[in-house]
Amino acid sequence: MNAPAGSNAVRRPVLAVAHRGDPYRYRENTLPSVESALAAGADAVEVDVRLTRDAVPVLLHDETLERLWGDPRPLRRVTLDQLDEVRDGALAVPTLAEAVKAVAATPAARLLIDLDDPHPAAATWAAVTGLGAERRVAFCGPATAMLAVRALTPDAEIALTWKQPRLPARALLDDLRPRFLNPPFGLATPEFVATAHDAGLAVSTWTADLRRTMRRLRAAGVDSITTNRIGVLRSVLDGRR
Repeated sequence: MNAPAGSNAVRRPVLAVAHRGDPYRYRENTLPSVESALAAGADAVEVDVRLTRDAVPVLLHDETLERLWGDPRPLRRVTLDQLDEVRDGALAVPTLAEAVKAVAATPAARLLIDLDDPHPAAATWAAVTGLGAERRVAFCGPATAMLAVRALTPDAEIALTWKQPRLPARALLDDLRPRFLNPPFGLATPEFVATAHDAGLAVSTWTADLRRTMRRLRAAGVDSITTNRIGVLRSVLDGRR
């Protein structure tokens, strides 16, 4: 991620972040989806992380395996060995470690780990540090989850997911020290972005899938855009169409 913040900072290109990989081409939160996003030019790939019953971080957004994998069980009741049997041909639920390794194979690319709650934070950070990949990942999510990450490490890059039109309280920002404020794209107006920059925060935003929305966000001064259509975003940011 590593975009600049502050109204007086030298502007760098807007970062292109792939939401759950390249989900219009491959199933979300799978290795083919991550690899396709990287091949399409993603600067970072956002993935959702949950824990198996035996506390292994894997890529899954929902609490259950139903929507993507046709299995009604909650992930928290499935061990990693049992999860290996939940397949669609060669396609399987990847571990976080596998996703980190896939991203690490692409120079400068990063993995943006989305945590909805604090529960997976410790196991997730342990998996990252076990691979020596601290500089190849960043974290996003609500304040409770991000405070759990910050309690584990003073250095992790954090994007605080924020759904209010006003900036967070100064006390929260002081405790959390986020690099990015991460609002949905409807809140990312020029005024919001300028206020965040003046407070020393870069702005990442989600989930923009239309070209006109991507162009509006770029014009508003955001530092990072997350999309389900990474190829389209890459072409917009590169000025190809």
